[in-house]
Amino acid sequence: MQNVARPEVSHYTYRVTWSAEDGEFLATCAEFPSLSWLASSQIEALRGLEDLLRDVIADMEEQGEPVPQPFAERTYSGKFNLRVGESLHRELAIRAAEDGMSLNQYVLRKLTATC
Repeated sequence: MQNVARPEVSHYTYRVTWSAEDGEFLATCAEFPSLSWLASSQIEALRGLEDLLRDVIADMEEQGEPVPQPFAERTYSGKFNLRVGESLHRELAIRAAEDGMSLNQYVLRKLTATC
């Protein structure tokens, strides 16, 4: 069995937001969507979640479960396939042509405008 290094918890993708419902800051991690941590400050919420992740990752490794790799450390090809309905495909192709660009360029422009 190959020995894979444990991911550094600081490399995961975190978000800390105010939860009006809980009256505290809520820390979440994109790679572990079922986990979260509440605390009275943003820093405490992040640190709490990082500590929890260390424990969860150690437990996953003990159980032989695969540990998610941080998004920042994954490789991406730059390609993905997207299926759309025939009418949407036609409409996108028409709009791309009207703007004088390829369908790929048109869709890329639209995607980057929303990020």
